[in-house]
Amino acid sequence: MSRRDELIEKLKRRPRDFSWHELATLLQGLGYSETRRGRTGGSRRRFVHETGAMISRHQPHPGNEPKAYQVELVLEALSREGLI
Repeated sequence: MSRRDELIEKLKRRPRDFSWHELATLLQGLGYSETRRGRTGGSRRRFVHETGAMISRHQPHPGNEPKAYQVELVLEALSREGLI
């Protein structure tokens, strides 16, 4: 099983310890690239897929784990795009 597949399975379990780094790695493995808007970008991160689909989330701070609702929204977006 590839790292991407492992991350997909972990995300589907909706764990509390799914880190921001794991989320970014998964999205990049699915064809998304991270973009930032403005001079600094702040904590908002935008991931754009090659098809034009976009996922926009706040990078958590001071912690490293996205909130449960953010994980749910990412799952919904990836399912809608047919990527998982």
